[in-house]
Amino acid sequence: MYSKKNAAGLVCRTLFGLTVFASAHLAAQTFDALPTAPSHALTREPGTSLTLPAAIDLALAFNPELSAAANEVRAVDGAVIQAGIVPNPEISTSVEDTQNKATRTTTIQLSQRIELGGKRAARIASAERSRDVATADLAAKRLDVRASVTGAFFDVLVAQERIQQAEDLLGLARRVSLAASRRVSAGKISPVEETKARVAEASALVELNQAQRELVVARKRLAASWGSSNPRFARVEGRTDLLPALLSSEEIAQRLGASPALLRARHEADRFSALADLERTRRVPDLTVSLGSKMAEELGRSQTVVGVSIPFPLFDRNQGNVLEALRRADKARDELSATEVRLRADVTQNEERLKALVVEAETLQGEIVPGARSAYEAASKGFELGKFSFLEVLDAQRTFFQARAQYLRSLSDAHRTAAELERVLGSGDSDPSAAPRRP
Repeated sequence: MYSKKNAAGLVCRTLFGLTVFASAHLAAQTFDALPTAPSHALTREPGTSLTLPAAIDLALAFNPELSAAANEVRAVDGAVIQAGIVPNPEISTSVEDTQNKATRTTTIQLSQRIELGGKRAARIASAERSRDVATADLAAKRLDVRASVTGAFFDVLVAQERIQQAEDLLGLARRVSLAASRRVSAGKISPVEETKARVAEASALVELNQAQRELVVARKRLAASWGSSNPRFARVEGRTDLLPALLSSEEIAQRLGASPALLRARHEADRFSALADLERTRRVPDLTVSLGSKMAEELGRSQTVVGVSIPFPLFDRNQGNVLEALRRADKARDELSATEVRLRADVTQNEERLKALVVEAETLQGEIVPGARSAYEAASKGFELGKFSFLEVLDAQRTFFQARAQYLRSLSDAHRTAAELERVLGSGDSDPSAAPRRP
């Protein structure tokens, strides 16, 4: 009797030990496979001048939204690991006739569910497609950050240029105002002309103050790209007169096919297709195999217990989930087609707008602004010599102001449009503020 009880206890301890060993082995595999966060080379915002590549590097390293997208990819890596893990075994025990020890029967069983129908492979494929979507989201977010930094960088660059121009215009306005004061003192013109000159000087000063405020806002917007509320850089370095490159139709078509937004839509369609395959595999019931020992006190011996169970799919064949997954896969394919149409329309619109802005900026830069400046300087000098009226000076000044403002606005819009185009198509590593524009 004692030996048989001891044998039953040995079976129980063996089954329990196997369970603990299997669980520990799977846990060790899981933790060994967990990915670690990539180490970034810490860069620091310079206190002097800042270039566009340095600004992009800072944003890519420290942008909070980009960090969140990277953490999402690491989180989905955990889902991929979990998808490949087999079901845990189950240990159970039951006691019959607990009141009478002489007739008591104790049963200990270890059960293992065996997945059939390719569920594990389909589950892994579905998790991997989810990882592809998260990776595409991360790539798209990187392009969003690059486009945002590029636009903000050129806003700062143009704001610096606007301040320089406003200071030059203020100097000209003060010179004209001083000349008007002298001519009034000499009795050559009416004091009303001096008042008009003072008003023009005040307007130039207001323009300078507005340009300074715009620079403050633009600098903070750029620094916010890498999570800073107080920019440390003194100024940005670049050339506003170098316009963005115009891409050829062949290059646009080639890059559009590899657009991150389009790749993301394709991965999303693949993910829903994988989910549909997973729901199909769940229509096949799983098999559960059990092995244990039954100790009957009344008989004085232990018995081996072997069992097999499988659900009978009479009512629930997972038909509703399969139908839902199939329809969602159809929806994802329709959204892929819609995304492709939308991206082509966006690219065409931005491409044509960029061409128009480049032509406008080149015309303003090469002809209109130099001519307006020359006319204003000639009118100012002629007014000092008494050859022109102050009304002609004001008209020339207004024309020059408007031409300069339109030119700077065209530059800013052109660089922003180019950044948006790069965001859709995928950005290279070139610096548009330092590279000459291709013909």
